Amino acid sequence: MTTAAATTHIDPLKTALGFAALGLLAAVIAGGALLQRAPDPIFLPVMADRPVMLPNGRALYVQRHEVTVTEWARCFAQDACAQVVRARADQDPATTPATGLSYIDVQDYLAWINDATGHAFRLPTAGEWTIMAASVLPDEPDPIFTDPSLTWASAYLTEGTAPRALKPQGSFTTSPEGIADLDGSVWEWTQECYAGASDGMDASRCPAFFVGGEHVAAMSYLVRDPARGGCAVGTPPAHLGMRLVSDSPI
Repeated sequence: MTTAAATTHIDPLKTALGFAALGLLAAVIAGGALLQRAPDPIFLPVMADRPVMLPNGRALYVQRHEVTVTEWARCFAQDACAQVVRARADQDPATTPATGLSYIDVQDYLAWINDATGHAFRLPTAGEWTIMAASVLPDEPDPIFTDPSLTWASAYLTEGTAPRALKPQGSFTTSPEGIADLDGSVWEWTQECYAGASDGMDASRCPAFFVGGEHVAAMSYLVRDPARGGCAVGTPPAHLGMRLVSDSPI
């Protein structure tokens, strides 16, 4: 073999091994990218012990506690939630409900948690929320005044009796299904449009949604602080937060 021939000779075995190595490297990189995009079960919320059975026989799976500051921070850290939520210095973010949330903020979190976990979570309807809380909320009080002209006074003295201070999860009543704090100081957004409750308005155009708490009220979708933003119907809530539900078990 001449010197020129030896110089230009290509070893087929080495070439094949080289291509195989490149292919393996590409597969590893692609696999790593897929793993990064795969749903992560670490983000799954803790659900109640048992589902809520609705009158139509359907099971509703409900988050045990309201979404916490720590849970919200994961969404914020991934640039999926824009609203900054912090616990006070004397509060534990892992057990403090995330509050100061508008309906738009809540939709951001829903989009993120569904993508992050691969599970379908949503907000309850106002009717579902009422059924969830029926066992822990007090019956509607009798009016203090029977004179119809003093109805406003009865409402003023009997509404708004729930504590308004933000407390750690588990500070209030737990339902038979294992759902905590439905009777607490955080009102929870529902997916039900107040303005369109009777005419089927598209939720994307709805100006106000029902929130569940001591009573069901209606709140503008832009409001984060009900003390400043006002309440469309009912006594203004103390805090606005959220709780996830699902139509299927985790």
